[in-house]
Amino acid sequence: MTKSFHKRSRAPWLSSCVLLGMSALQVQAADSTSAPTLIPLPASYQADGGKDFVLQNSARVGGNDEAARRAAAQFVTLLKQNGGPTLAVADSASKAQIRFRLDPSALNTAEGYALKVSNTGIDISAGDDVGLFYGAVTAAQLLTGNTPGHVAAATINDTPRFPWRGFMLDSARHFQSMDEIKKLLDAMAQHKLNTFHWHLTDDQGWRMEIKRYPKLTEVGSCRVPLGDAGRNAATGEARQYCGYYTQEQIREIIAYAAERHIQVIPEIDVPGHATAAIVAYPELGTTDQKLVIDNQWGVFQNLFNTEESTFQFLENVLEEVIEMFPSKYVHVGGDEAVKDQWIASKRVQERMRELGAKDEMEMQSHIIKRLEKFLEQHDRRLIGWDEILEGGLPPEATVMSWRGTEGGLKAASEGHDVVMSPVTHMYMDYLQTESPNEPPGRPTTITLQKAYEFEPVPADLAADKRSHILGLQANMFNEHTRNNQNLEHNLFPRLAAVAETGWSPQDKRSFSNFLQRLPRQLQRYQAMNIAYAKTPFQVDMQDKGEHRTGAVQVSLNNPLGYPVHYTVDGSAVTASSPLYAQPLQLKVPVQIQAAAFFDGKPLAAASRFQLDAASLLVREDTQLGLCPNGGKLLLRLEDDGPAEGEREIFNVNIFNPCWLWSDVDLSGITSVKVRAGRIPYNFQLAHDEPSRKFAPARTAHGEMEILANCEGKPLASIPLPAEPGADGFLELDAPISAPANRGDLCVRFTGDTRPNMWTLDWIKLEPAK
Repeated sequence: MTKSFHKRSRAPWLSSCVLLGMSALQVQAADSTSAPTLIPLPASYQADGGKDFVLQNSARVGGNDEAARRAAAQFVTLLKQNGGPTLAVADSASKAQIRFRLDPSALNTAEGYALKVSNTGIDISAGDDVGLFYGAVTAAQLLTGNTPGHVAAATINDTPRFPWRGFMLDSARHFQSMDEIKKLLDAMAQHKLNTFHWHLTDDQGWRMEIKRYPKLTEVGSCRVPLGDAGRNAATGEARQYCGYYTQEQIREIIAYAAERHIQVIPEIDVPGHATAAIVAYPELGTTDQKLVIDNQWGVFQNLFNTEESTFQFLENVLEEVIEMFPSKYVHVGGDEAVKDQWIASKRVQERMRELGAKDEMEMQSHIIKRLEKFLEQHDRRLIGWDEILEGGLPPEATVMSWRGTEGGLKAASEGHDVVMSPVTHMYMDYLQTESPNEPPGRPTTITLQKAYEFEPVPADLAADKRSHILGLQANMFNEHTRNNQNLEHNLFPRLAAVAETGWSPQDKRSFSNFLQRLPRQLQRYQAMNIAYAKTPFQVDMQDKGEHRTGAVQVSLNNPLGYPVHYTVDGSAVTASSPLYAQPLQLKVPVQIQAAAFFDGKPLAAASRFQLDAASLLVREDTQLGLCPNGGKLLLRLEDDGPAEGEREIFNVNIFNPCWLWSDVDLSGITSVKVRAGRIPYNFQLAHDEPSRKFAPARTAHGEMEILANCEGKPLASIPLPAEPGADGFLELDAPISAPANRGDLCVRFTGDTRPNMWTLDWIKLEPAK
């Protein structure tokens, strides 16, 4: 096992960016006739031109029937959550200024409402409880708009574009408390999201109590993490990571969600992602190998077997699931079921012949059809990831398209209902900016704009099939999201973009307009104590310099394109500071402060960058790119310790341990110093394993190599030791003779070092003395 190691603090030129208080984010008062800062945007907003409604301390909320009074009470909570005052509930609507009315004759479709603002108050009407609730959400946002408590006279007629506006939470990889889930449900309600897809079982944990099979949680809910997190530092004994929800707790979450008009969809993975269940009950598996609850991520080969007794087990589990979850849908997974164990099993091959399945895809289809029939008998509908299309699918099944939109297009064209949830746009565990301040996450970048501009209905889908697109869903898989702070960072504000796509008319959506409304939404997040991502609102810096002359070119960037102001004399940056327009030509030493502004106020704390002669010669791993040769799968990974609290973060290409420093000044450089450490390699790649590219090792433990332009014979090759130092690190000096004054430089580690891997902390160029 590797030793825990803790990196030095980040480069001194990059300050930590802290959350601004409400006063700092307060945008300037907007003209009362301007469009409101609502997210999601309503279907129809019409300014009426009358006098504003001004909320007084004496204002009351009310309704004349049970449904209206219930909505009034919910509005009080919603307004307080958004940072507004706590209002009292009146005896009747006639004594109130915010008035709710159930209108059986309402023409709005399901979930729709009508809202009218006049100088006497706000009137909300709808045909059902759900519409009244969403009207309450809008009214709470109106009263916490650009001028809190002041709402322009207007008429809103609103109804959602899609009936399925979802969010999936993975509680199997990392476990959330009841309070954390309830907080997420509150945030979903504030965004008019109505489907909570709860991922409760996977290879790494079974999180739902099934009374007929107690070992599913007694055994299946615990694992021992790799590295230092899996050991008690005091005793050296194994330290387990455990957690599951009792049936009583699950019912509590379902009731809490129902009060907010959110359906809860359970997911039970079949036939893959099943390791935890098989460890609990080995007779369910296909392999004779003794398995453990896995502490690795990725795609595993462990599948449920195909015996009738296993089918009965799954139906018994679903029977208890149905008793707990009143939702129409039950999700059965179906994704990433690598068939190698079935192919190798004589018994599975025999069962396939018995059941008439000509191949393993048809065998999976047989299981899915069996479960679909069982669910149908219990007045439920089956939904699964798009792999369930393979081998044939019963017409009543619903498809959740994650491997792009192609599966959804095929399914809808065949008459299946579809939820669009493509990995390219809707996966919230992917990084959202290129900032070095991003928390751990998966490869590539799904920016706020990319999430916002996703269109769930494929242009190629025939008009008479478009009603099969039920909507869209954001997915949050939690392999690399260990705590709630990072979870909220990954979700917000991107979940606001998803919500607007799900609710608002396609022709009214505009990303530039969304950015005008977003700063006010950030204040609502602050009121709800949501740790939304600051990285999209900060300023990032790139510098390219000449260490001989001290000349440096500095580029500043805000990921969302908000205007950037800066100073270069160490003074505080304000809206009156110079506006950044093009790269700055500077001399070191220099201190730069920069912030992105909206309506004259900073959107996040100023970023501070201290550049000097030494900083031109150093780059940390989060500032480096990927080498152009070899496989590419970038992950932003945590250290394996401490067990609790903050951990250091590293950018690692797990397919090719190689880092690129582009276009670097190499004149006069005589050696390269590298600080590296080791962390566990905890990835199962299944059929992606051949994509891993190891440069061959020439010595017992491999080498660190320095390459010019990332190709050809290395400039330097330093043998690696069997172990790093006592702190988990080592520093290596590699003498080089640079072939050119400028060029690309690569640092790579050779050999297959699994179950551990080397990772770079920093690289430093050393001129001749």
